[in-house]
Amino acid sequence: MFLTVILIIFKKRSLKMITVAKDGTGDFTSVNDAIKSIPDGNETIFIKKGIYKERVEITVDNITLIGENNKETVITEGFYALMPMPDGSRRGTFRSYTFLVHADNFSAYNITFENSSGFGKDVGQAIAVYAEGDHIIFKNCRMLGHQDTLFTGPLPLKEKQPGGFTGPTQFCERIPGRQLYEDCYICGEIDFIFGSATAYFKNCELYALNRNEEINSFYTAPSTYEGEKFGYVFEHCNFTGNCPDRTVMLTRPWRIYSKVVFLNCSYSGQITETAFHDWNKPESHKTCYYAEYKCSGNGYVPDKRPDYVHQLTDEEAKAYTRQNVIGF
Repeated sequence: MFLTVILIIFKKRSLKMITVAKDGTGDFTSVNDAIKSIPDGNETIFIKKGIYKERVEITVDNITLIGENNKETVITEGFYALMPMPDGSRRGTFRSYTFLVHADNFSAYNITFENSSGFGKDVGQAIAVYAEGDHIIFKNCRMLGHQDTLFTGPLPLKEKQPGGFTGPTQFCERIPGRQLYEDCYICGEIDFIFGSATAYFKNCELYALNRNEEINSFYTAPSTYEGEKFGYVFEHCNFTGNCPDRTVMLTRPWRIYSKVVFLNCSYSGQITETAFHDWNKPESHKTCYYAEYKCSGNGYVPDKRPDYVHQLTDEEAKAYTRQNVIGF
């Protein structure tokens, strides 16, 4: 039904679509070949069901990808941080992505993006989606990975170790863009949603994977820039997973001005009572902003939260509408 509505909208607007099909019934058999055919952007690509084992990069504006089925239209690769490079170095986090969008006005619907490399303890960080730009939308998509599944760029302003940001945008101007994730499924283990964007997550399921550790997972690790009004906002999202009770945390600050707000979210019992971690950065208690509003579930224990976590009033929560946060 969702796909039908999207296709009807595009037909009514008389918009041309390029078709990608593994079986040869479309214009191209690979997503990358379709993208290379539109160097100036401003195009829509329909991707039929299939497993597309390729690393996809989009660096031109105004591209829309529409998958035929969000579980059967899959873009997958298996690059990872500990992978050796030809010069003997390691690939590192930011060259591990399966799918990169570094552009404005990008949209993706009905697609699975996967990094298939495995658990972080074995391969290190392994990004499924590297998203950097303004007015980026992912709707009804699935993002599958383990450590660092979704990177919402830009990078932090300063790296802590030389070479730590080696990758496609390390020398680019760093401007926090606005991103929307709606009706998406995102799974991973350590810090599997991270970065500096202003990002709004609505009606998503966030699924934490069990590592058989005392703390199995951190859903988010924002690096919001100092002075930014918003960071991450989660509205009506479900925080689930396959971890034992009280072994998962909602967030920790990749950088000390981290901002995350949870509105009307449902938490499973796997979330610890404190839920918020300072990553051994006690100074972040005064600089970060963490808040909840009318959340529910066995993992919602507001009286056990750290004292730097806010429980919003009705009036305060009004500031966190999608329109107010990202403007679309």
